Amino acid sequence: MIDHEHEQLVRELKGTLDRVLRERRPDGPWDTASRALKLCAQDTAEGLDGAASLVGGLSARDIGLLLATYTLRFHLVNKAEQLTIARINRERECRATPKHPRGESIAEAVHTLARAGLSRDEVMKVIAGLDVQPTLTAHPTEARRRTVLRKQQVLAELITRSQDDRATPLERDEVTERLEGMILAMMATDDVRAERLRVHEEVRNGLFFLAGSIWDTIPVLYRDIRLALREAFGPEGPGQETAPSLGLRYRSWIGGDRDGNPRVTPDVTRSTLETMRAEAVRKHGESLWVLRQHLSLSDRRVDVMPELRESIERDLVAFPDLVDTDTLHHLTHEPFRVKLHFMLGRLASITSDTPCYDTDLFIEDLDLLDRALRFAGLDQIADGYELSALRARACTFGLHLAALDVRQHSERHGQAIDEMLRLAGVEDGYNGLDEQRRITVLTHELRQPRPLLPVDIALGEVTQDAIDVFRVVREAFQRDRRSAGSVIVSMTHQVSDLLETLVLLKEAGLYRVDHSGAVESDVDLVPLFETIDDLERAPELLRELFADEAYRAQLGARGRLQEIMLGYSDSNKDGGYLMANWSLHRAQQRVAEVCREHEIDFRFFHGRGGTVGRGGGRANRAIQATPPGARSPRLRMTEQGEVISFRYALPAIARRHLEQILSALLVVNGERSHTPDDAPRQLESSTVELMDRLASVSMSRYRELVERDGFWDWYRAATPIEHISGLPIASRPVSRAGGVVGLTNLRAIPWVFAWTQVRANTPGWFGLGTALASEIDGGHLATLQGLYERWPFMQALIRNAELELVRTRPRLLSRYSALAPGCEHIESILTEEFERTRVAVMQVTGNKQLLADRPVILKTVADRNPAADVLNLLQIELMKRVRDGQIEQLGGEDSAKRLIYLSINGIAAAMQSTG
Repeated sequence: MIDHEHEQLVRELKGTLDRVLRERRPDGPWDTASRALKLCAQDTAEGLDGAASLVGGLSARDIGLLLATYTLRFHLVNKAEQLTIARINRERECRATPKHPRGESIAEAVHTLARAGLSRDEVMKVIAGLDVQPTLTAHPTEARRRTVLRKQQVLAELITRSQDDRATPLERDEVTERLEGMILAMMATDDVRAERLRVHEEVRNGLFFLAGSIWDTIPVLYRDIRLALREAFGPEGPGQETAPSLGLRYRSWIGGDRDGNPRVTPDVTRSTLETMRAEAVRKHGESLWVLRQHLSLSDRRVDVMPELRESIERDLVAFPDLVDTDTLHHLTHEPFRVKLHFMLGRLASITSDTPCYDTDLFIEDLDLLDRALRFAGLDQIADGYELSALRARACTFGLHLAALDVRQHSERHGQAIDEMLRLAGVEDGYNGLDEQRRITVLTHELRQPRPLLPVDIALGEVTQDAIDVFRVVREAFQRDRRSAGSVIVSMTHQVSDLLETLVLLKEAGLYRVDHSGAVESDVDLVPLFETIDDLERAPELLRELFADEAYRAQLGARGRLQEIMLGYSDSNKDGGYLMANWSLHRAQQRVAEVCREHEIDFRFFHGRGGTVGRGGGRANRAIQATPPGARSPRLRMTEQGEVISFRYALPAIARRHLEQILSALLVVNGERSHTPDDAPRQLESSTVELMDRLASVSMSRYRELVERDGFWDWYRAATPIEHISGLPIASRPVSRAGGVVGLTNLRAIPWVFAWTQVRANTPGWFGLGTALASEIDGGHLATLQGLYERWPFMQALIRNAELELVRTRPRLLSRYSALAPGCEHIESILTEEFERTRVAVMQVTGNKQLLADRPVILKTVADRNPAADVLNLLQIELMKRVRDGQIEQLGGEDSAKRLIYLSINGIAAAMQSTG
């Protein structure tokens, strides 16, 4: 990614920032900042000491100025990196040829499958079978405000214009002036929100990307598919389809994720659905108006397909309220525009109480226009951007933008069922029953056509809330079946957790059984396995679930498809890095085997975060590392917080992210379809035994840390976790039960966030070194090296940990540890394990330096360190003053809090990562 042009751009941006600051804020501590930066750049303990001394003498005002300055500095650098990625990909695309396509592109995937012997029809079948559903969540990992994101978007446009060699001197001056003005505006804009986000604001944040860069990117991916097929197999023959629909659709949890968030009420969920529906209508309406202007085709000049005329006649009869006599009079000989007139009118009805359109009908009308154009001999217009882009977006976004999932904790559903059964006189004390008795009671109720409760019965808050949200989902389904997503059950521990949810769905009308026992169900039910124990027990739990009569009926009603969600965050928090990764890998293989045993199709839903400790990393490499037996054309994954901001900041970056996922899935599933394997390859027993030993040793080492006396005292004092708990970056509380007392109630996101802030990145490597060293000392180094060379899972495991190790700064960790006197033994454990892991990883990779084979990343990290170190020293100074009671010297409690929040935002920008 780094090249001369990028380095020059970064220098220019930093120079512009420095010039603006010295001219407009000459009273700032810029000389002190420059000296501190140079000292940190020495990358020595002495240099850090000197920089810390300089920082220690700053006033609260100057600390605030430096925090704002360095945060903006990293925003500029981050934007430059994104633009460089986009530029280099564009340059690679220009150099690509049909025989040598750009790496990790859709064209390369299609070319690879063609070389492997797949025909055009076979490749088309693989494409048509894809089912990719990125899922936006509102998890609190985006520290930036939406207004800052918008300013950064403008900044990207200005930077791009500044690089245009064709610009005139006047245009260059204008861009420079606007760029300086934008920097000033960003300096004058609060990075930290005044109060915690409300859910409807999180919904708008999601729309910012869904209706922005993602909306712009989808037609490009469809075009990529068409061009790749033509380059690999030549032009389509007569009657051949240009390209199949790409199975890419978006989901959202924003406004539907209720787990631990009391602010997501049924009314909020209803409002979210309405907001997304209105935005989809607005965006499609804009595109239809453009198409209406474009398709000014006269029946006196082209042949009109009878089917188009018949469709217009039906519209005239069915929708008389949409007839505008004057408009139709002016369009007498323009049937395409007449059809679009009715489409616009029907589209507008979507947001009313009496909609007369849905996604399927909308796509049918777009397909009709496509066929009519081809009938008229206007294939080039049919293939043109306006209509093809509309259809691509209709297939992806429908008339709902993103299907809304509902998620809730299993305990909440259990509480509701306990009350419902008691009020119905079925069972008093349900929660006290053993598991088998619970299943018997629930299965009996699921056989009954009648509802469990009278409509007008008074219910407790938990029960009423649980039923009401599913009634909202039912309303959405009746409007447009694509707008309702899945129901996800957090902390699924046993079969009854899912049967309880089915009873609630039945009460809301989403699960129906008639007197003959036939079942209809409108939504998929998804267990979420999050802890190490749950991942271990998941295969047996699913085996029991698939044997249950009521749940078999649910599967039959849903096309025998089971979605299974895997939690990467809580499993890591529970068992540490290596154990979590191995448990997730094994769970996928074993769960897939159970599904195949019962002839059930499956889709894994990967609950990944942005950091390595929460399953982050390159999505395409994760796909390639999937166990062979668990591979599928179906894929869901969460896109969270700062990950959304980075992956979807620009259309070019969004395209790169999505094409890498689609490319990997095409190759993996294309090769699998071409060489079917009835018995997916199993790992050798010796490899499984080795990995089991490694995971067990690693988890023991990890639990030894988090259960060590004094650890939580150290963690609360040495990291900014308590300040993170108050950071107003999302509507959801950071703790499930209030307070920070241990692993159980602290959510995984703030857990990882705090480690990232102190530059320790512990969830991304701790325990790995002890585990590897135990096998290396036992004479198994060659075995580990062999696995690393040939096994994608081991490569991903080691390479991700290697990156986190390089980003770790032990010298800074020592300074944070000084904030927790009496807990020095915790720092010793961390630094010892860091060194052990660093050495062991290099032994396995065979390199003499971490990231030796990835020099670009190594240089990027090194270039960021000095300025990031200054931010850390500023944060440590603030935490020290707060600890020592120097609140008034920081301007009072509110000012102290704001300054620490600024430091958190700044370090998040420097690390391009939060949780």
